[in-house]
Amino acid sequence: FLEANVIGTINLLNASLEANIQKFHHISTDEVYGSLEYEDTDLFKETTPYDPRNPYSASKAASDYFVTSWNNTYGLPYIITNCSNNYGPHQHVEKLIPLVVNNALSDEITYMHGGGRQIRDWLHVHDHCRALVMIDEAQIVNEKYNIGGSCEMRNLDVTKMILNYMKKPYDLIGISHDRPGIDKRYGMDHSKITTDLGWEPNIDFELGIKDTVRWYLNRLT
Repeated sequence: FLEANVIGTINLLNASLEANIQKFHHISTDEVYGSLEYEDTDLFKETTPYDPRNPYSASKAASDYFVTSWNNTYGLPYIITNCSNNYGPHQHVEKLIPLVVNNALSDEITYMHGGGRQIRDWLHVHDHCRALVMIDEAQIVNEKYNIGGSCEMRNLDVTKMILNYMKKPYDLIGISHDRPGIDKRYGMDHSKITTDLGWEPNIDFELGIKDTVRWYLNRLT
């Protein structure tokens, strides 16, 4: 994480200065804000103080700060976008949705940290990309936007949706101990980008997850 997210970002920032680019767009994560409690009503805003709670999110938070410091020190124009959990085609099999599909095809158990009770905000990759294009076309610089899916769901419930669609039993869900540093809940307030640019997530999660599962099935079977 240190090499990829911190050193890698610094290398890209320096290369951007040398190439005199017009804007450095840094895609970050909701994890830099820390963890919400299950009962919290306030979601992560762009003004929410950073509170990274594991090595990955700490490295992402550091990279965010390096981007803004390169602007302040060297005048490099930037955009930072913090997105929620992406899903959709082409995702690496280590991620939850393709992992569950792959395991279910072989009738293998997917073991979920703490039973999968953690809540994540799910954002279809096409909605995410549409937001990035809109920001670019608006020629906005030196700003920060949250990009969320307005779709908070437990990992367990997402897994059950996949198994239902594949007509597989729930006994393919196993329970493992919580991963150290795992966060309870992420929830994103995307009202800033909605107000500024009119962007909203358009893809319904139930339809999006079915299309995503079909995409993997067509390539794994």
